[in-house]
Amino acid sequence: MIRFEQVSVTYADAAAPAVQGVDLTVPEGELCLLVGPSGVGKSTVLNAVCGLVPHFTGGTLHGRVTVDGRDTRTHPPRELADVVGTVGQDPMAHFVTDTVEDELAYGMESLGLAPDVMRRRVEETLDLLGLAELRDRAISTLSGGQMQRVAIGSVLTAHPKVLVLDEPTSALDPAAAEEVLAVLQRLVHDLGTTVLMAEHRLERVVQYADQVILLPGPGAAPVMGEPADVMAASPVRPPVVELGRLAGWSPLPLSVRDARRKAAPLRERLSAVAPPAPGPAPAADAEPVATVAGLGVHRDRTPVLHGVGLTVRPGETVALMGRNGAGKSTLLRTLVGMHQPSAGSVRIGGAVPHRTRPRDLVRRVGLVPQEPRDLLSADTVAAECVAADRDAAAPAGRCRELVARLLPGVRDAAHPRDLSEGQRLALALAVVLTARPPLLLLDEPTRGLDYAAKARLVEVVRGLAAEGQACVLATHDVELAAELAHRVVILADGEVVADGPTEDVVVSSPAFAPQVAKVLAPLPWLTVAQVARSLEGAVA
Repeated sequence: MIRFEQVSVTYADAAAPAVQGVDLTVPEGELCLLVGPSGVGKSTVLNAVCGLVPHFTGGTLHGRVTVDGRDTRTHPPRELADVVGTVGQDPMAHFVTDTVEDELAYGMESLGLAPDVMRRRVEETLDLLGLAELRDRAISTLSGGQMQRVAIGSVLTAHPKVLVLDEPTSALDPAAAEEVLAVLQRLVHDLGTTVLMAEHRLERVVQYADQVILLPGPGAAPVMGEPADVMAASPVRPPVVELGRLAGWSPLPLSVRDARRKAAPLRERLSAVAPPAPGPAPAADAEPVATVAGLGVHRDRTPVLHGVGLTVRPGETVALMGRNGAGKSTLLRTLVGMHQPSAGSVRIGGAVPHRTRPRDLVRRVGLVPQEPRDLLSADTVAAECVAADRDAAAPAGRCRELVARLLPGVRDAAHPRDLSEGQRLALALAVVLTARPPLLLLDEPTRGLDYAAKARLVEVVRGLAAEGQACVLATHDVELAAELAHRVVILADGEVVADGPTEDVVVSSPAFAPQVAKVLAPLPWLTVAQVARSLEGAVA
């Protein structure tokens, strides 16, 4: 269905090709997962399938890409629209209409489908993706995860033969991600749809893949094969595979179910020891950096938060979790003064956020939003760093030093819009950290990050916590919460329904438990790193 013949793509002013030596075939009716570290060219490969490369992104394409027999060099995206449906990393960039139902219908209108066919397919898609209750909602009022589902639905209604998806579950809560992946499986198995998907959260998707295509490094030729075989050699691996490698299991498990079947000896070995603590606990008697009491927030006269209470102390890392639309992002934005409470109170170091001047508030609290480009306005990475140092009255070079830690190898002359989603997020994080605010807020901080970049983020936040900086992160990434958080707070319909130590909250929650906790349950282990440290200690 998809054929790459010795394909390479080189962008203008680039010293080397973004991808080269791509020679492979994606069969009809299979789900192929494209994996590799950030910046190796996964999005370039996806864009070559739908014709965006080279027709819209520029650059030079050598070789040949065909989809259902159509050569993408001679067929621009509009002539592939009935065959290929595409959802990129940023769903907002795809929306054309104002409401959910209109967006689902728009693609079919462009293809000239009959009204009765359009109506039936809209209803089917609303049910498939759990969007029926949102059909009349304005897209601008949706949460990031809800937008992602609408974006996927808008291409599904056209019934394309090929679906190209870039990070389709990155903004979804665990339950919503499983729903989307179940839909994709049904399309593959029942309708013979071919799915080519790039995804960093392999723990969610690798078990569903028929084939895995690995891009090992920038410009390196891809490796394609069975998921277990590729994962054995891949530099990016989900926790369940890492656990299998650590325990010496063969073949390597790809799912929690497969791992549990092999884990009885490991559980017995670990039952006699307690998991090591991830880091020093924050001082319980320290003066809070943030206090929220009885908080209520309305948006467009609709209640979003009600009765929320939260206290964050120096050196503490708190994970906000919950379904899409539960109010996590609204709570973070309220902490930086973007929303005025309708009830209750918010204090950041004694200041009331919505009554504090931004130039004063930035010294108390910093927010990295879901869309990091909202913080980036300069033409180069170097210019962003200079501006961040100036705005924070920081020593020259502080921001660039942070960028080097989070984004090793990034060029000073690179334009922020040319960076990948994960690279832009890392740059925005460096900009915010330059001011060294006592409270750091992160909204979906691992969206677009590979495992190596996530490990660097964990190291940075742990270092900040050790220095007494507090962090509240809203995340659907259960593995990140297990690695970083001292506490987990779960929101549901704008209310706090759980608040306690990470090991207590996530182990008891099927939806928010990390893979290691599921494999080793009922033991209270959360991460591969904990298991590795204990096994090393036992050997010593």
